[in-house]
Amino acid sequence: MFKRLPGDEARNLVSTTPDTAVVFRPAVVNTPVIITIVIFIWRLLAGLVRAVWRHPVASLVPAGLGAAGYVYGWPAAVSASGTVLLCLVSWAFIDRPSFARLVGYRLLAWWRLVWVYRRHWQPVMIISGLGQHLRGRDYLPRLGKVRCTSWADLVTVRMLKGQSVKDWSDRLDHLAQGFGAPSCRVTEAGSGRLVLTFPRSDPLASPLPALPIPREASVGPVEIGRSEDGRPWRLKVHGTHVLVAGATGAGKGSIIWSVIRALLPAVRAGLVQVWALDPKLMELSYGRDLFGRRYAATPEECAELLEAAVNVMRKRAARFAGLQRSHTPTVEDPFVLVVVDEVAFLTAYQPDKQLRQRITAALATLTTQGRAVGVGVLAALQDPRKEVMNIRNLFPDKIALRLDESEQVDMVLGDGARDRGALADHISPVPERGAGVGYVRLETSPDPIRVRATYVSDADIRAMAAEYGEAA
Repeated sequence: MFKRLPGDEARNLVSTTPDTAVVFRPAVVNTPVIITIVIFIWRLLAGLVRAVWRHPVASLVPAGLGAAGYVYGWPAAVSASGTVLLCLVSWAFIDRPSFARLVGYRLLAWWRLVWVYRRHWQPVMIISGLGQHLRGRDYLPRLGKVRCTSWADLVTVRMLKGQSVKDWSDRLDHLAQGFGAPSCRVTEAGSGRLVLTFPRSDPLASPLPALPIPREASVGPVEIGRSEDGRPWRLKVHGTHVLVAGATGAGKGSIIWSVIRALLPAVRAGLVQVWALDPKLMELSYGRDLFGRRYAATPEECAELLEAAVNVMRKRAARFAGLQRSHTPTVEDPFVLVVVDEVAFLTAYQPDKQLRQRITAALATLTTQGRAVGVGVLAALQDPRKEVMNIRNLFPDKIALRLDESEQVDMVLGDGARDRGALADHISPVPERGAGVGYVRLETSPDPIRVRATYVSDADIRAMAAEYGEAA
């Protein structure tokens, strides 16, 4: 018979008796803690690899300095870093544009990515409703690459599954306020990807003086101002029709006169004819000598001039039929640009019904058939409502200057233009800040572009009429 020993005595017996098997008790393992540590290490390594992949220069510089300090000593590393810094500073002073393009904007983009966007990404996405917090986990759109230009940050974003561009365009104010920008615009960059544009400054805040008259004759695209990205704004007038809409004082005359000014050498060469309709008698009359006999002010004269342009169009179409499908300006068949200062005076506010019908029919005919044979229309109006201008959709290219109501933006530029950032109703009414500023939506691109036309003063117009008046 065996005698049962107490627990402690039994353990001592097991540990001291050589012939007795030793019993080991496994240590208690905290599995959740180990999993957390493994996930942390994995994320740390993945983040390090991602940082080196996305920012190779910023990653290799400290690594190289550390290696140099380890091999040659820290004085040598400090001396090398000072030499590199001196070279960068000298480069910045000698050739600032190339330094900014290759170094400056990349460093700024890295800083903005880390300090602005990645830092505030989660709260902005959750509060704006673009991200979701479900069952203790955040589902966020993925923040991609940040590019910096001289005036804005371009942030690439991958949307969540099930999101649309409209979900983002409806929250532009939230995004702008969340990241401390004056505004935000959204552009579709591919399947599931967007580019958010956050301006840091306004390069179009100051008026632009009139550009010099070109030396060579050309029918365009003609340079008439500057785009928000700093590049020249070139407007196509040959082979299209352009509608300009804006409230009183928005700068419609700046666009009209800038186009005419850029076409003057071609007018003198006989490659372009400008036909002017000036029912208000307050804009195109300043340069009346530029148009010669192709100037009309009264409704009757405007109707006759438009019908004459229709006759030119039909004669060319009869001659070009079966021979050519597009127009090349020549002295025999010049490009005819019909400029209408306030088209609503002729289509909506004209009390004579017969004249109104003649004018509307002529404009509709020109805008549907004219561009293939070299007859274009540049029309300006204040009120873009359909009952005022029922043929506005016949203009392929549209420009929205300052407008009074947000609904008018889509009336001019098409559905969804304001959601994409064409805030024409937010343009400043102060002439020095907002005159000539607008958004362009071209036939070939649905995304609006912010631009500003140059200001052609009365003195500039009189000088143009004095020098080129005989060309008409």
